[in-house]
Amino acid sequence: MHHDTDLINIVAVGLAVAFVLGALANRLRMSPLVGYLIAGIIVGPFTPGFVADQELANQLAELGVMLLMFGVGLHFSLKDLMEVKAIAIPGAVAQISVATVLGWGLSAVLGWPTLHGIIFGFSLATASTVVLLRAMEERRLLETTRGKIAVGWLIVEDLACVLALVMMPVMADVFIGTEGTEAPTFGSVMTTVLWTMLKVAAFVTVMLVVGRRAIPWVLERIAGTGSRELFTLSVLAIALGIAFGSAMLFGVSFALGAFFAGMLLNESELSHKAANDSLPLRDAFAVLFFVSVGMLFDPLILVQRPLEVLATAFIIIVGKSAAAYFIVRAFGHPNTTALTISASLAQIGEFAFIIAGLGVSLKMLSGDEQALVLAGALISIMLNPMIFRLLDRRLATQKAAADAAAAAAPAEPVEDVIDRPALDVDDHTIVVGYGRVGRQLALLLRDRGVPVVVVEEESDLVSKAREEGLLAVRGNVASEAVMHEALPERAKLAVFAIPRALEAGETIERMKAVNPMLTVLARAHSEREVKHLLEHGADGAVLAERELAFSLAEMVMSTPPYRPARKPGGEDDPSPPANPAPLAA
Repeated sequence: MHHDTDLINIVAVGLAVAFVLGALANRLRMSPLVGYLIAGIIVGPFTPGFVADQELANQLAELGVMLLMFGVGLHFSLKDLMEVKAIAIPGAVAQISVATVLGWGLSAVLGWPTLHGIIFGFSLATASTVVLLRAMEERRLLETTRGKIAVGWLIVEDLACVLALVMMPVMADVFIGTEGTEAPTFGSVMTTVLWTMLKVAAFVTVMLVVGRRAIPWVLERIAGTGSRELFTLSVLAIALGIAFGSAMLFGVSFALGAFFAGMLLNESELSHKAANDSLPLRDAFAVLFFVSVGMLFDPLILVQRPLEVLATAFIIIVGKSAAAYFIVRAFGHPNTTALTISASLAQIGEFAFIIAGLGVSLKMLSGDEQALVLAGALISIMLNPMIFRLLDRRLATQKAAADAAAAAAPAEPVEDVIDRPALDVDDHTIVVGYGRVGRQLALLLRDRGVPVVVVEEESDLVSKAREEGLLAVRGNVASEAVMHEALPERAKLAVFAIPRALEAGETIERMKAVNPMLTVLARAHSEREVKHLLEHGADGAVLAERELAFSLAEMVMSTPPYRPARKPGGEDDPSPPANPAPLAA
């Protein structure tokens, strides 16, 4: 029997090829995005062999865009932006303007229509969140002045793209319209813009008044059922439902609706659970989005139009980065900060694809013009790690020179090279994870006078730990740089309160190599995980479910009808409590 398998083909083959090439790119110290885009080229119509259905790929890409924007909203931080607003807002706006003008200038040389040039230039202006954050995390820069400026800058760029998603359909109606219509007048243009703004305002009002109350209420009720699949389904239904409803009722884009859904969920106490539960599906569709983008790319453009490709890459890597450098320097920041921001922004990614794709669908950009954006993205993402490695060498040389000439006054400020102060602590306990288990443990140790250093990935949990008087390191402890920042060589005890035993095992082995006298305890959820942790050097592994069973058993035995009988004197029978489970099972 014949079955229609086009959807299965693109999902199965697309994800499989993306996995292989993404892992290879990661191995080569490049962003996995490069692998995903090349996977799209391989399964696309411009290369021999298997060809995926382009129409289905576009629909999957639309889902990917919605879930990407939902993730952007979930992690949107107005607080991070406000910390560096003095430079991030004007700097990002100026840099976007410069990049847009440079792109428009190239388009004018190539003879494109002005509107196409503006959209082309704007698509080159915004950096990839994935690439930038990865580079910052690898270098432990997110907590530094440089990192905060870069993240704030990125937030402004994201907001500019959200605004562009609203305004591009308006621009298309005004400047392109439909065949046979009269040229727009100033009055008609203003009417169209005003009507669009009113619809967006109505959508935002409904979301802030109704959504802010309704969404957390629904999630709390669903979370109360204890059903994980229902909670995950509710998160996805809210994200996609609001995206669809916003488009149908208010005429705004799917992407804007999904962004607002994520932003409102960000305010809920359940935002972490929502983010974690929806992450696998968001990641899968994000990969399919990049695969679908790669399918649009014809590799022959690198041979047929090399000068145009090089000019596009030059605007991304040199043009807008130089603009960012001079802007940061103009605000009085050190050369180190300016170079780091420039390197961070020397690439484009997901928003470039979204803007260019929308431009093609609205006839504001041609397929050939979009291909230049894709080529520029591929080249810039591939070269960005090399740019950062060159920057690392320069900063290391600068720091060595500053250390050698410590007695002399430096020619310019270099404090930003070391603007993340080292922890000053000895004989401390490292608590990995500041979730429900880690937080209770860390606070208990703090109250008993034990020095504690928390290691946590989530920025708001790190802030919470610091507010509660604890030293905290932000990042994944599996990274050697993060592990060393917690000073395991000076610690007495390390407790892994995270539920990821495989990741914990590898880190424990590295900690023991640094400090063989360190006592390490860890959390496990199965006998196999206990064995893995002990084999990798843990001194004890607590099987969470077994400990819970013993605690419940003690509670049961202390309540009627199981309470021990009283002695004639009226005192309770001093029976010993149930034996706790051994640490090392």
